[in-house]
Amino acid sequence: MIDENRFPYRRVYYTSLGCKLNFAEMSSLGRQLEAAGFLPVRAGEQADLCVINTCSVTETADKKDRQAIHRLIRRFPNAYMVVTGCYAQLKPEEIAAIPGVDLVLGANEKMDLPAYLERAESGTAKSVLTTPIKDINNFQPAFSKDDRTRYFLKVQDGCDYYCTYCTIPKARGRSRNGSIQSLVAQARQIAEEGGLEIVLSGVNIGDFGKTTGESFLDLLKALDEVESIKRFRISSVEPNLLNEDIIRFVASSKRFMPHFHIPLQAGDDTLLRLMHRRYDTNLFASHIAFIRQHIPHAFIGVDVIVGSRGETEALFESAYRFMESLDVTQFHVFPYSERPDTMALGIEHQVSQADKKVRHERVQNLSDAKWKAFYERHIGTDQVVLFEHAVKGSRMVGFTANYIRVEAEYHPEWVNNLVSLRLGSFNEEGTALTAIT
Repeated sequence: MIDENRFPYRRVYYTSLGCKLNFAEMSSLGRQLEAAGFLPVRAGEQADLCVINTCSVTETADKKDRQAIHRLIRRFPNAYMVVTGCYAQLKPEEIAAIPGVDLVLGANEKMDLPAYLERAESGTAKSVLTTPIKDINNFQPAFSKDDRTRYFLKVQDGCDYYCTYCTIPKARGRSRNGSIQSLVAQARQIAEEGGLEIVLSGVNIGDFGKTTGESFLDLLKALDEVESIKRFRISSVEPNLLNEDIIRFVASSKRFMPHFHIPLQAGDDTLLRLMHRRYDTNLFASHIAFIRQHIPHAFIGVDVIVGSRGETEALFESAYRFMESLDVTQFHVFPYSERPDTMALGIEHQVSQADKKVRHERVQNLSDAKWKAFYERHIGTDQVVLFEHAVKGSRMVGFTANYIRVEAEYHPEWVNNLVSLRLGSFNEEGTALTAIT
């Protein structure tokens, strides 16, 4: 327990920005602080401790981090302010220079916050504690529940790929993972808490096994035997690591859902080479075709970056035609963001903000059309939906196995339960299909 003389009221405020991995780590950190005697801040209370878990995937993310830090310093001026996460690892001195920040913890230190708070109370801790990224090799387990019904289980961390546009390897370190045995144990713990659905999360989860000599497919097979969990979903998997054996396994699995998230980033081979991606468009297209052959109804989400360095008008048009040809469900479209200390800065051709905006809109419109067509194909079909909490008063939402959003009249007994029903037409906003009961 942490000395109550330092934090007499023991109220803590958490905020986490960025990816689901950050949220999983913050949730696990929250459980540690609760065990040390802290309680979450309630409405109207002042915090004694603030913990801000940051993201640094884009320049915009860095800006949001700084805004969040300043906002919380104004809101809780007397709180002990801790900043951690990817931005803290990459730019610790920049954060420490912000008046009101007390402690900056890097990637290797953040899950040991309770220990550092004890040092802070005795006046022995430094304000900045970050391990050089090359020296980080331990895996810190984590899982979280989102504000709906699903859990996010961290199975892997770090990345050995150095794509030219990306700073994540510098913020997260080398690829590493937990053991299959430990992750199955965490999945069983989630089941004991009442969880029915788990999303496997990480930085490059297809690279699972680097530190334990196991394989990603072995992990999937082991988790598939956790009977109390009804649904597993796989988060983003690199195309070169998503092999046919994994796709076949998902097709025949008892618990892994027909749902894939695959980063393309650019639909042209010249651009992929400039990005230092480890596949080409032929490999990507063959994976999509293989999924459609074995799991025709699968939801396939695809990450795309538009306006990257080197993306001429001709190369964008080539990439757009390739994206147009893919039988996928949705594109997650991101405008390219310049990051310091990345190899992309050495690529000559730059895309204007105006052209980025136009290209983003074109791909987003393409995505909207594919998403709508995918939903329309499922109108009138019978599906099993895992429902979440009520929204908009009398309405509730849930998702089918293949991640179609479904809206229904609120039934309290449906929350966090699997319900068989028929899908009707779109709701008024066009954001979900309605349930026919």
